[in-house]
Amino acid sequence: MSELPVVPLGTTEIDLVGVRKGSFGTSGSGDTSGFGGLVAPIVMPGASLPPFGGWFDEVAEELALSLLDAGVSGVVEKIVIDRGEMTFHVKAEHLISFMTECRDEPALRFEMCTSVSGVHFPEDADRELHIVYSLLSITHNRRIRVEVSIPDADRHLPSLVALYPSADWHERETWDFFGIIFDGHPALTRIEMPDDWVGHPQRKDYPLGGIPIEYKGATIPSPEHRRSYN
Repeated sequence: MSELPVVPLGTTEIDLVGVRKGSFGTSGSGDTSGFGGLVAPIVMPGASLPPFGGWFDEVAEELALSLLDAGVSGVVEKIVIDRGEMTFHVKAEHLISFMTECRDEPALRFEMCTSVSGVHFPEDADRELHIVYSLLSITHNRRIRVEVSIPDADRHLPSLVALYPSADWHERETWDFFGIIFDGHPALTRIEMPDDWVGHPQRKDYPLGGIPIEYKGATIPSPEHRRSYN
């Protein structure tokens, strides 16, 4: 697949990562609803240019200086200001360095990682899996998002549990649903699905329906055989 272009939308640039065709991407289903002919672009907000406004500029400047003092360069791919949120798109190999500065720099003090989640974009070549972290600064009452993109062919990313212990169960859930491997996690096991479940059900290539529901040998009975309570 060729590299997708950056498409201008008014005065804002957006990144086109793919095109969604049909309802939920299905085809050949005999759909008569009309949704089978749906064609919609999959877009992401493009890079924002400073000044960003408010405390966003202070955070961006402090992070740049802090990373420079730490001797780390080429960390941030882009900064996106969208819907009142600030997102740093960070290269995977620099994730630990970036997060360490976010936590330890006194002017930043993002003490808490409140969530880790994944998104699967099969058409975003060599960046199919996106991992999103939400950071909270209790000291400064600020929130930012950090996003990392990795190829589906190499689903490895360093674990943040040593830096942010609260990321433990969140990383397990992201592994469970998307198959992203967090290297160094103390116990990267299923947390929502049964231990013997095959596949990762929130990936776009996971089958829709038609899968027998079975939990360690106990099957769910068909509706006509279930107990009636009325």
